[in-house]
Amino acid sequence: MIYSPTEKTIETTRLILRLFTNADAQEVSVLCNNYAIYKSTLSLPYPYTLECALSWISTHQQNFEENRSYEFAITDKQSGQLYGAIGLSNQSQHQRGEIAYWIGEPYWGNGYGTEAAQAMIEFAFQVKQYHRIYARYFQSNPASGKIMEKCGMHYEGTLKEHIYKNGTFEDIVFYGLLNPSH
Repeated sequence: MIYSPTEKTIETTRLILRLFTNADAQEVSVLCNNYAIYKSTLSLPYPYTLECALSWISTHQQNFEENRSYEFAITDKQSGQLYGAIGLSNQSQHQRGEIAYWIGEPYWGNGYGTEAAQAMIEFAFQVKQYHRIYARYFQSNPASGKIMEKCGMHYEGTLKEHIYKNGTFEDIVFYGLLNPSH
């Protein structure tokens, strides 16, 4: 993981994680206007419109500058193709943050989520000096849990029927990791 504070980018073997721009809004709306993405995320609306994407993107720069959260576009290092998004919240009073991500369905199964999540963990620990990171997923989306496991995160528990979505109660599974240098 190579972080550029001036460019606000994170480079991995295959990816560039960068801030979103309004030019990404159309592709974001296409990728997110997908019921399979909606049902496996906590807060994405459905249908997902261009206005949703523009509104979401409009908050990123200020949140980044004020150290509230860090939202990155997951893009191909060579082509620039947008694959998805990854974010890290900043809960500074507790020296921790939550990692959250989505990958567009056409790009599932290529390891982009795992590669981006690993880079975000390194960013959280090495650059932001967090003591702890965590992530959560719907139990009905075990692929997200596999990403967490591949990144070295540990199962911490399940909150039974914790979220009500689409007329049903969903279990939320928590994974976490402590900064090994603390």
